[in-house]
Amino acid sequence: MKVLVVDDDVVSRMVLMHLIDSCGKFDIVEAEDGADAWQQLEDGLRPAIVFCDLRMPRLSGMELLQRVKGEAALSAMPFVLVSSATDKETVHQATKAGAAGYIVKPFQADQVRIHLTAFLDQAASGYEHHAEAPSATQLRLGINADRLLVYLTGFQNQLTAASGELDALFARGEQQEAQTRIDRLHAGCVTLGLTGAASALKSFAPGFLSSDAVQAVLSDVIRAVIHQSALVRKSIGAE
Repeated sequence: MKVLVVDDDVVSRMVLMHLIDSCGKFDIVEAEDGADAWQQLEDGLRPAIVFCDLRMPRLSGMELLQRVKGEAALSAMPFVLVSSATDKETVHQATKAGAAGYIVKPFQADQVRIHLTAFLDQAASGYEHHAEAPSATQLRLGINADRLLVYLTGFQNQLTAASGELDALFARGEQQEAQTRIDRLHAGCVTLGLTGAASALKSFAPGFLSSDAVQAVLSDVIRAVIHQSALVRKSIGAE
């Protein structure tokens, strides 16, 4: 399965490629900047997912993303932006442009792994099929589609961060604190109408949490958020 890594900084590119390689067997293709990546895509490269730096010369990550989403043959390809920028405006701009994910440098293995699992694991549990219609969520919360997309993106980032945080809590034996974090994520699922994902997070017996089980469910919950975000983007495009 091909994964395209785009970054003009060779060290950052090597680090990200190493992290991807540590997550499983992937055919990793590298591009030295956005222009190089676009040329490879025009020449027929069809990766299953793209990890792309935001700020690059010649063609930035945002510009490459816009080109990809504007090309019918490429528009469905998951595109994850990588950047040291954490301001809300940048994240919102990336989401509006169609980015399926956003990783903040310096990146960690857990961030990369959870995106790969969410986008590429074909053995999905089906949680994404048990969710409130986005229009119903908007009505219940009194918000429009753009705002719902911002909420979903923020929640996806929170879930990605929670993966590493929960691992650390389990390593220290802090089961109660881990349960508190999971309860908070459950509340987020309920608020956003992700009923299947909420049920999955509520399925753990108190005091019997395990890192592997929680990580597996988190991957499914992120998949549910991604699926719901895609539905919202579709509704925005239809307006």
